[in-house]
Amino acid sequence: MGVTNRLACYSDPADHYSHRVRIVLAEKGVSAEIIYVEAGRQPPKLIEVNPYGSLPTLVDRDLALWESTVVMEYLDERYPHPPLLPVYPVARANSRLLIHRIQRDWCGLVDLILDSRTKEPARVVARKELRESLTGVSPLFIDKPFFLSEEQSLVDCCLLPILWRLPILGIELPRPAKPLLDYMERQFAREAFQASLSGVERDMR
Repeated sequence: MGVTNRLACYSDPADHYSHRVRIVLAEKGVSAEIIYVEAGRQPPKLIEVNPYGSLPTLVDRDLALWESTVVMEYLDERYPHPPLLPVYPVARANSRLLIHRIQRDWCGLVDLILDSRTKEPARVVARKELRESLTGVSPLFIDKPFFLSEEQSLVDCCLLPILWRLPILGIELPRPAKPLLDYMERQFAREAFQASLSGVERDMR
């Protein structure tokens, strides 16, 4: 293995999937070596532990994990305080379903907009769909401080990197999205979120 006896995270400084893992690390207060890797420039040590060379990749002694949701759940179990998934099975399943919906409904649109190969007409359609979808769910943020929860969860860790990138996505949320805008303001001000940001991400706003 390329990295042993310490926790290391290979991370794309601009990618929202890598960002979500860094948020989890920051929420847990876990000390990890963040190894920033630009897309397409994977170092040999990363290929050694992950044959796909994908980001993010977490290395914990002799264990290497990739795929962001797998990494996040491992970190939540490996470092149980504070918990970022509910204790009870039904609530945990609901959280996982919300993560799946974020992945399916929003992450694909984000990836499409940011992909340099996407034609501008398709990008315009994707921006409109994402803006309308986020505005539509905004009322869900009225009653609780986090996404359908009284506590920070992995669901928030998946959503916040998308919301942080709205300016570079070319999306401005309208006035009816005020509950979501208020949620963003609270979350972005949190110490853990600020600690999760790479230099590239700080320049996005």
